[in-house]
Amino acid sequence: MRIGSLQLQDFRNLAEVSMEPSPRLTVLLGANGQGKTNLLEAVYLLTTLRPLRATRLAELVRFGQPRAAVGATVRRGTIERRLSVEVVPGQRTAQLDGKPIDRLDDYLDGLAAVCFSPDDLQLVKGGPDGRRRFLDRAAFNRWPAVLNESREYVRALRERNAALRAGGGEVERSFRGPLIRAGARLLRRRRDIVGELGPRLTAAFTEISGPGAPSPRLLYRPSGGLSLAGAEEELAGRLAELLEARLHRDLDRGYSTAGPHMDDLLLGIGERAARTYGSQGQQRAFALALRIAEVENLRAVQQEAPLLLLDDVSSELDPEKNGYLLDYVGALPAQAFLTSTDRRLIEPLAGPETRFFGVAGGVISTLDS
Repeated sequence: MRIGSLQLQDFRNLAEVSMEPSPRLTVLLGANGQGKTNLLEAVYLLTTLRPLRATRLAELVRFGQPRAAVGATVRRGTIERRLSVEVVPGQRTAQLDGKPIDRLDDYLDGLAAVCFSPDDLQLVKGGPDGRRRFLDRAAFNRWPAVLNESREYVRALRERNAALRAGGGEVERSFRGPLIRAGARLLRRRRDIVGELGPRLTAAFTEISGPGAPSPRLLYRPSGGLSLAGAEEELAGRLAELLEARLHRDLDRGYSTAGPHMDDLLLGIGERAARTYGSQGQQRAFALALRIAEVENLRAVQQEAPLLLLDDVSSELDPEKNGYLLDYVGALPAQAFLTSTDRRLIEPLAGPETRFFGVAGGVISTLDS
């Protein structure tokens, strides 16, 4: 997949940006807080229909403006499509070739974007919410239907929780079925993506850390001790039993205490306990290897590399790991958008298809190549 041209308007603190054509490597240079990451946010929204960092759609619209829009021509092989997304507070509208989309799968078919960011360290150091989001985004890139499936689960969870707070066991049972069906599907997706990522994580971590490095561990832990074995129907049956067994507890607390929203992804090195690391270097290597595993998995199943977004490429994070990442991106047959405060870090990657842009005060301007 490759973006051929890109335009955006009033996206966060950016005004108007037009890149025609978008090169293989687009580099955004500028001091912190000038708006570099906002362009990555716009590209990510266009290719995944999800915000990259924002928690609410309203955060994507430039202050004082009623709407924001991003559009691009996207080429995959010999096929070219025109994608566009408009955001108004509380609503997002997507179009494919100038027409509203009937099915998300039609829009998202063949699209995939993976972002590398300093915040990836939170996958290792932070709480389970971030790791669940990572799994669902990796699964969504792999199977676009996951976007709707995860929404179905969130909707069913809210409805059941409302019934639990109302205090009626009979009312709760009428909402339990949709939660079980959506939850079993999400469990299967997460189980399968962890199975695909595991071997690629090991390969990437070993490459980054060098010979003799301990093996990384990646294990999905369902809440309530639920077994992940078997087909989706079996998962649904066990989830139904778990929710029934916890009904009194859930009624007392007013929310569902088991299900995919309570699960965790356990990370570890060698035989040590999950999320135990000997050094900051191992944490950074693990976070970087997770992202590379996602990229390599998509390359294997889609027969091409996804779009790469690299936020805050900086030697301050870890010079060795930073250098490895840049070498990896430079050798990959993929289009990439990078942000950095230091042009010297990117110069070794520069080639005929590299364009440099400066970002200051939300204004993007072309720099000499």
